[in-house]
Amino acid sequence: MSWQSKRIGDFLTESSVEAVAPSAERRLRVRLNAQGVEKRPLLSETEGATRYFRRSAGQFIYGKQNLHKGAFGVVPDELDGFESSSDLPAFDVADGLRPKWLEYFLKHGAYYKSLVSIARGAATKRIQPNALFQMEMPIPLPKVQDEIIARMDLCVIDNTKLELEITHQESLLAKLKQAILREAIQGKLTANWRVAHPDVEPASQLLHRIQAEKTRLIAAKKLRPEKPLPKITPAEIPFEIPKDWKWCRFGSYARFERGKFSARPRNDSQFFGGPYPFIQIGSLDRQGSAITLFTQTLNEAGLAVSKMFDAGTIAIAIVGGTIGNLGVLSRDMCFTDSVVGVRPSQLTNQDFILLMLRSKQPEIQAVAYQRSGQPNISLPNLTEILIPLPPFAEQAAIVTRVEALMTTCRALESEIDRSRVHAVHLLQAVLKEAFAPVSF
Repeated sequence: MSWQSKRIGDFLTESSVEAVAPSAERRLRVRLNAQGVEKRPLLSETEGATRYFRRSAGQFIYGKQNLHKGAFGVVPDELDGFESSSDLPAFDVADGLRPKWLEYFLKHGAYYKSLVSIARGAATKRIQPNALFQMEMPIPLPKVQDEIIARMDLCVIDNTKLELEITHQESLLAKLKQAILREAIQGKLTANWRVAHPDVEPASQLLHRIQAEKTRLIAAKKLRPEKPLPKITPAEIPFEIPKDWKWCRFGSYARFERGKFSARPRNDSQFFGGPYPFIQIGSLDRQGSAITLFTQTLNEAGLAVSKMFDAGTIAIAIVGGTIGNLGVLSRDMCFTDSVVGVRPSQLTNQDFILLMLRSKQPEIQAVAYQRSGQPNISLPNLTEILIPLPPFAEQAAIVTRVEALMTTCRALESEIDRSRVHAVHLLQAVLKEAFAPVSF
């Protein structure tokens, strides 16, 4: 098979057909990671001086800022006549080169990532067409290109089906995890445990002991008086619970306390740079992982305007797109006021609280309100959440049962991850074979 190595620029001519009546409803975008070209979602935008150009089906198009991140593709038939600015240049392709051949060439071995070497610019690096034109690639005769492209297209179709199946499995697994949490807080996972343990202290007595402890701490001035929580109405109760359980507000069981210390520059030596660990909202995740690492510390002055939380405290994000994210302090730490902590107590089970918070993440996100352009939740949003409270002993049994089931889920997640990696490697192997001719 005789192939030749030629410059990409020998086959591309930049298209500059200006759009006659530009429309925000006919814009296209190029997705990262070699995911192709699609219609851009409609955005609110104002009239400006930006020029838009008409793009035609079959043209090669890429993003100047993100070509090395996989922002390239061939304009599909359904986007014929759509528009983009000069930041997404499009090119007519000469007869000797099939547009898809160029697309597959850039994909094989993630070759596009190497193009970062030709990106130029100060604040923002871009890959200009002239730089791309200088790159060389192997090109066989058009007939051979067509044959290889046809085989590649079939492989891509199979790979897409596999990816859809993997995504479907991920969706089912996510639903399974939510079902486990739902059945846990409804008492369904520990029905047999209750039969074997009929004489445990009911949740109502546990709540009574917690309230007595709060009253004692308030009298000793170790705890501030709390505003009474709203009474629970019958209309709020979503489902029946076992007889020794009790509906209550989250704040009746757990002690929520907002972090202290507003955002300041990291290099502010007045507060930072000392022995006291300090974490930001980015240390939290959806699962509530243990927080062992920190990149900032406070000195004595920083600690004086902050607040130290004990190891074992559960941290909850209450600001921004990560609302409801969780974490558990592995040691005593301070954190920002965009985080709320649930302090540990001998009368509460922190693992059960974490489990309950994970089950309530959709509800926590649903009560967010907009403030300063981003979502927020207030402390009452958390303390007033309605929870079904089991007896203290049963809480530990629930946590054990859920952890066993989640271990199985994590094993399934690993299998799904391996399937996805295998699918990627399989497609790359096919691409590698396609671009490994006997001779050039």
